[in-house]
Amino acid sequence: VEITRIARPFLQNLADETSDTVHLVARDNNHVIYLDKIFSRRAVEISSRIGGIKPLVSTGVGKALLMGCSEKDWSDIFDQQCHLIRRSITKDKWLSEMREYSRKGVAYDKGEDQEVIRCVAAPVRNGGGHTVAAISVSSAVDYMSEERMELLVPKVQEVAMMISAELGSK
Repeated sequence: VEITRIARPFLQNLADETSDTVHLVARDNNHVIYLDKIFSRRAVEISSRIGGIKPLVSTGVGKALLMGCSEKDWSDIFDQQCHLIRRSITKDKWLSEMREYSRKGVAYDKGEDQEVIRCVAAPVRNGGGHTVAAISVSSAVDYMSEERMELLVPKVQEVAMMISAELGSK
């Protein structure tokens, strides 16, 4: 409840600026649980709902939550949930993408959860530097080209850092 209250104004500004759906999630075992959702101003339906869960392996926010974990943890998650990924990807390719996401501090959903949805996600950290949540900007592929995803990276990371700062992260 506290993180949702703290994050809400930042999420609203991000949604206003992008016109896209914005999410705040936390980890619930091997799933993401949606804590907040601001709907897009576009005619785009995204299947997430507050209180709903989705797999870590196939969502941008799930991958953002996993960035602070070990590669063994990533491997275990992939082994448990790979059947839920909606695009063809090998374990080696997925692990390679996770390494790149961790290096850049941003994760993508390129149709792994819903074929027509794309998202850009970043982790939110607490004062101890631990990932406690993740945020994302999501839209239909018609509005979310790879070029636009790249353009959104700095903004999504900036908002994640502002929320993290409110939680005591440096």
